[in-house]
Amino acid sequence: MKLTQIQPQLDQIPRDFHWLLSDCCIFDSSCSPEATVLFIDKDSGYFLKKAPKGALYQESIMTQYFHTKQLAAEVLAYASYEQDWLLTRRLSGEDCISQKYLDDPIRLCDTLAELLRRLHDENHDGCPVTDVTAQRLMLAQENYRMSRYDMSLFPDNWGFQSAEEAWATIERNAKYLKTDTLLHGDYCLPNILLDNWEFSGFIDVGGGGVGDRHFDLFWGIWTLFFNLKTNDYCDRFLNVYGRDLVDQDALRTIAAIEVFG
Repeated sequence: MKLTQIQPQLDQIPRDFHWLLSDCCIFDSSCSPEATVLFIDKDSGYFLKKAPKGALYQESIMTQYFHTKQLAAEVLAYASYEQDWLLTRRLSGEDCISQKYLDDPIRLCDTLAELLRRLHDENHDGCPVTDVTAQRLMLAQENYRMSRYDMSLFPDNWGFQSAEEAWATIERNAKYLKTDTLLHGDYCLPNILLDNWEFSGFIDVGGGGVGDRHFDLFWGIWTLFFNLKTNDYCDRFLNVYGRDLVDQDALRTIAAIEVFG
């Protein structure tokens, strides 16, 4: 995580959070243009996230739900004004794109698979988001209709030659996808925190909820491909997770959905 110390402009931050911003150092830790994330170096540390209005509501309720399972940070406040604001406590450790984890790719691959299987084995009673599969299918349908798609994200073995080919795969196979597993929703190395290889927590769970496990499996494979610059760990990841629960047709269907994600 890259930190850049800043002097925040208090008139641009809701008064709800001013109590936290005095007598401390504040850093910009943003890693995406979609949101601004401030790290507040006070007490054990806090993160204050800002995004367009409505964008952080699902993240706030899913983060708190994960927290009840000791899987994510505690949510201290969510506020929605002209923009959304989400305040959470800092978790210990570093994300999985820290160099010390990338330097041991086999252990990293196995850890990623084991943590995902542990998450997917969790009971999802009371989850506030009950059908991620339907949400993703609706988004894919809308983006296909508007000709919004990205063919550049995928390892060659899942690549589609055209948006029409990807959409045909969705139409043929979407009915077989399930809604029976607690998902992270964006299961990538930057969103998993380890403290000297011990699990600390998940972050950025705004896409999480109950859905088909292959969404997380797809992004687990993709993040190893993207961050390790090789597709050599795909089979190992699926073997460690448990091949008995993996459906290759479902994975290809999820890849097609994510073309329009």
